[in-house]
Amino acid sequence: MARARQAQMLAILMRRGSWVTAGFLADQLGVTPRSVRSYVTAINAQAASGDAIESGPQGYRATPAASGLTRDDLEPDRGTPRERLRGLVRMLLDAREGLSVYAAAEALHVSESTIEGDLRRVRGLLTRSDLRFERAGEVVRLEGSELARRRLVSTIVHDEMSDAGFDPGIMSRAAESMRIPAGAFDAMHEDLVEELRREGSVDELAIADVVLHIAIAAERVRRGYALEGEGEADPQVERVGAALDAVGRAHLGVVWGSGDRRHLAALALLAVDGSAGGSAGADPVVRAAVRTALSRASATYRVALDDPAFEERLAVHVQNLADRSREQVWSRNPMTRSLKSASPLLFEMSVAVSGVLSSALGLTIPDDEIANIAMHLGGAIAPARAASARLTATIVWPGAFEQPRARLREAIEASLGHDIDVVATVTGAAPDWGGIESDLVIATVEPPAGAPLDRVVQIPPFPTDRDIAAVADAAGRVRRQRRLAGLRAEFARWFAPGAFLVDVDPATPQDELIRRLAAPLVADGVIDEAYVESAIEREQLSSTAFTESLAVPHALTMSATRTAIALAVSEQAIPWGPERVQVVAFAAFSEADRASFQAVFEQFVDVFASPENARRLARKGRDLPSFLTELAALIDG
Repeated sequence: MARARQAQMLAILMRRGSWVTAGFLADQLGVTPRSVRSYVTAINAQAASGDAIESGPQGYRATPAASGLTRDDLEPDRGTPRERLRGLVRMLLDAREGLSVYAAAEALHVSESTIEGDLRRVRGLLTRSDLRFERAGEVVRLEGSELARRRLVSTIVHDEMSDAGFDPGIMSRAAESMRIPAGAFDAMHEDLVEELRREGSVDELAIADVVLHIAIAAERVRRGYALEGEGEADPQVERVGAALDAVGRAHLGVVWGSGDRRHLAALALLAVDGSAGGSAGADPVVRAAVRTALSRASATYRVALDDPAFEERLAVHVQNLADRSREQVWSRNPMTRSLKSASPLLFEMSVAVSGVLSSALGLTIPDDEIANIAMHLGGAIAPARAASARLTATIVWPGAFEQPRARLREAIEASLGHDIDVVATVTGAAPDWGGIESDLVIATVEPPAGAPLDRVVQIPPFPTDRDIAAVADAAGRVRRQRRLAGLRAEFARWFAPGAFLVDVDPATPQDELIRRLAAPLVADGVIDEAYVESAIEREQLSSTAFTESLAVPHALTMSATRTAIALAVSEQAIPWGPERVQVVAFAAFSEADRASFQAVFEQFVDVFASPENARRLARKGRDLPSFLTELAALIDG
């Protein structure tokens, strides 16, 4: 357990890339700051070229040496239950006539009762596969096709990958945990991409999983388990199959039979846009599901998603997702975490769309694939949002220096025109600073005492790149203050006075905590039990931990009689999905407050983007009045 936490801690430090306090790390790991210090010492002892973690007054941060550590350096698990389970699965996959429990116990050097416990875990894995578990006395076997066996290996490898995110070679190492040789992953990836580019645009995020399936297939073929295949194949499949022959011989030393060649070629084409295998057209059922999902999202979030061209692009993507889902070829999106925390409303829209698609098409859509759908949605609605986010600015430059003043305006518009709209220029010797109504004031003179300094940025008449950057920083500060001002005006009326929990037991199951937070709102008639169950179902689609500190469980409907938020704050972090949070805000949204919700939701999450803010609120906000006081101070500060 300690080694697993060391790996988790290093993952946090490498992901954040800046100083992190010992308190925050302790909260995230569920340990004491003293344990954090011991983990740092242990990790640094494993680093071959200098310390992997440096210490300072601000806490800890990862050094360049951290990238040289692998998960196996920190968490060797030979002989552990996880390694034993892998070994048992490998034995079952190869034992077509069945595996004796006694022989398995002897081979793995454990008792029969231990093997029985491991077999129960194997049954759990099979719930996500097309394999069946059968037993006759002491002999157990897996029944199902060779493809189903390969997909079980893929499932285990993906489970390994989900446990860690800091190691760039995590896919190859996870594959090797199932004895899948992965030394040639990078070179094979490059050669395959080069070959597939002749067929169309390659999805680099999905092709990595194709490489994994090729490596799994190679190992199974070496062990005598090839796929059968007869008849003629599509010319494109044959073309890509020939390329896979070259890749297989060069990097894996394997010669594919016709069945494996065609199957792997079809998988590879799933990562090619515009190809037959990449779903050049979408099935009518998929199109109908996409149309329904977009219609509901448009009605719920009041965004325009009725462009036929966009609908067709998304339908093709979803068709490809459905095809890849059947083959367990996933597209890992490295931007999922940052998208979820920086654009929670966009991610929430994608969850709503994914929920409809999941129900209509029978798909399980993981977070990375939800993020990919969010990318499509963001591309469709981002231009309108960006236009509304521009700030107005006034240039204050007294005097008759028209030409240099014009050059200043041109420099600002050239660099910041996408963010700032210069609407006026003040040339008088005594500007009316209080009368300037624009969002930002760019002045070449020092403003007098009493001027609105919160939105004034002073630069020289002939600005350098540093000065233009100062204007951009000021614009960002004004924009954030303006956003938070809306939150400041709204939040006080939303929090329910009787719905506030302190220091929840971290062992409390998520469903139970949601019900505890919802109970006062149900009693007040704000929501009904159906809303509570809907919130629990929403949590199963994707965790509502939008930051490392805040979870906002809620339903996908806005059926509350009024908007209300129930709070749970805890100095000891609460496990929530993949994160550990210190604030859980159960939100009940009403149709009447739709506009306020959309304006405030992302701003509310933004306050908790800083772990230090959440720690302060959990430490000082011991009741609702003190919580609101601290929240207001953070917003105003």
